[in-house]
Amino acid sequence: MSVAVIGGGSWATALVKILSEHPIEIYWWMRKKEDVDHILTYESNPRYASDIHINLSKVKPLTDLQKAVEASSIVFLAVPSAFVKEILLSLDKESYKNKIIVSGIKGMIPQENQLITDYIASTFDVKPENLCIIAGPCHSEEVAMEKKSYLTIGATSEATGKAVADCLSCRYVKSTVSLDLYGIEYAAIMKNIVAIACGITHGLNYGDNFQAVLVSNAMQEIGRFVNALHPSGHRVLCSSAFLGDLLVTSYSQFSRNRTFGNMVGRGYSVKSAQIEMNMIAEGYYAVKCINDINQELSIDMPVIKAVYNILYEKISPATEIKILESKLS
Repeated sequence: MSVAVIGGGSWATALVKILSEHPIEIYWWMRKKEDVDHILTYESNPRYASDIHINLSKVKPLTDLQKAVEASSIVFLAVPSAFVKEILLSLDKESYKNKIIVSGIKGMIPQENQLITDYIASTFDVKPENLCIIAGPCHSEEVAMEKKSYLTIGATSEATGKAVADCLSCRYVKSTVSLDLYGIEYAAIMKNIVAIACGITHGLNYGDNFQAVLVSNAMQEIGRFVNALHPSGHRVLCSSAFLGDLLVTSYSQFSRNRTFGNMVGRGYSVKSAQIEMNMIAEGYYAVKCINDINQELSIDMPVIKAVYNILYEKISPATEIKILESKLS
């Protein structure tokens, strides 16, 4: 069995590590030849998660996307959402035919306000049963340390979801399947926005009490939004794919979205925070997409709206969060 991992960041590196626990061949596509050369020489990613050892007996780093995709039966996507179109459109739709495509991207296609899975299905004619997403509280830094982690594979096909879950299960990762693909995908996107809100309030010196209220209110917002778009009588919002992922992203020291929000709360401009982080906070792009979608739905989402106002309307974080205080309960 052969799989492809598309992306060179910390999450892609973590996925490569997890997949390497199995007797499969992994084609790891990266944009930069110097990164591939470094991995082939030193068996580590020079830019991200460099403490993860790359097992070159199983992993084949390369810059040839077509070779990586064509040689694989499962393709794992782990690139920033803003670059998905640029990367995937370099191949024609025939290249993705009969492949299982797994999105590890917790973001949306900017401008189009489109889920990654919807974009792949509509652009490349990938059947819904061949699409999966990866969700759950699982930071790459803890994968590197082999700390026990849990993933949820969102799918529309039990068989496809189980095949992917089997690839992503090992002694330190437990993966299970949920057939609520779209609910989980939207929740995975929105939790990054909430993490930015938590970072902003932390940067403004709000305490744990307020942040707990913020997160609990935000969980209700996520539920209202997801249920309006994709109603389900079997959705469990307190599951690890929903609440667990939200909590770890909102509170963890490893959360880049929380870090980004913290910098904004402390007075950084959006641009300066992005430059200093040198990593992409998906919540920045996602909040505009979700806000645009909600223009038609008109769902009450004060936490999401507050983050949008701060990042895009350039309202003072202190002023906006003060207004938000009265809307929480």
